[in-house]
Amino acid sequence: MSTLPSFDDVRAAAERLKGRVVRTPMLRHPVLDEAVGGTVLVKPEPLQRTGSFKFRGATNAVLRMPAERRAGGVVTHSSGNHGQAIACACVAEGVRALIAMPKDAPFIKVESTRRWGAELFFFDRLSTDRDALAQHLAEQRSATLIPPFDHPDVIAGQGTVAVELIEDAEAAGLRLDVLAVCTGGGGLTGGCALAVEGMSPGTEIFAVEPEGWDDTARSLAAGQRVRADGKGSTFCDSLLSATPGEMTFAINAPRLAGGVSVTPDEVLRAMRFAFDHLKIVVEPGGAVALAAVLAGYIPARGRTVGVVLSGGNVDPAVFTRAMA
Repeated sequence: MSTLPSFDDVRAAAERLKGRVVRTPMLRHPVLDEAVGGTVLVKPEPLQRTGSFKFRGATNAVLRMPAERRAGGVVTHSSGNHGQAIACACVAEGVRALIAMPKDAPFIKVESTRRWGAELFFFDRLSTDRDALAQHLAEQRSATLIPPFDHPDVIAGQGTVAVELIEDAEAAGLRLDVLAVCTGGGGLTGGCALAVEGMSPGTEIFAVEPEGWDDTARSLAAGQRVRADGKGSTFCDSLLSATPGEMTFAINAPRLAGGVSVTPDEVLRAMRFAFDHLKIVVEPGGAVALAAVLAGYIPARGRTVGVVLSGGNVDPAVFTRAMA
């Protein structure tokens, strides 16, 4: 395992990314505060370039590539958001990108990734070891592998989400009691945990996952990395990691207050709430943290709660279902 990133790496990433990523605003709404009995501060990463927080980690990792490695390009695997982010970050730096994507990835994510000029390689989600596939493709091309979450520069970049939210909360005279983070492989959660440790050490962090894909919660309870049963709905397509990353779990295990999971119906309600009141379009995986707070799974009464909306690349048919 590579050396784990630290808060210093997150802080350095925040400086490196200035002017390259969108500093998304901190949103509040009285209806949301009233619904949970607390003060809720929302970080809307659907407003980020490529529509998700993934652009932060991807850009940081590409910028950190040694000059002699750039000619070989970048390879990764992704169900969509990380792939789009790598494609966009690479085109900005004049680096070639090859993205391995599941055949059943949402059409909107496939088309967006292709639009950024990346080459696509499709695989079967159920029968393919995506890590092994990406490693093979990278070796074939002498390319640099930048995985979706288990990479120090990716994790450090994702942590800038929490850096900005903590800074904006402080500017408003507030301090986060708790932070709810959408969790797949754990890169965003790990980066945010490092930021919280360095800037707001009294803040509790909760990993929020889809029901049946709660590998982080199960691993926290077991004290070691374990697999989710994978029997849950695939509705939250961006959060279908069966096992936490080796690096991300090493960061998260000693720093998280716990993990909770939400159902598809709770996610749909959160998507509708975000649209109705915050005027933000959120994809299912991007809405799980808000869903957990609205459902009362994360204690919010009388507290200041940060909620990350992690992405907004939603298939129109899925969004129509949420609106219905």
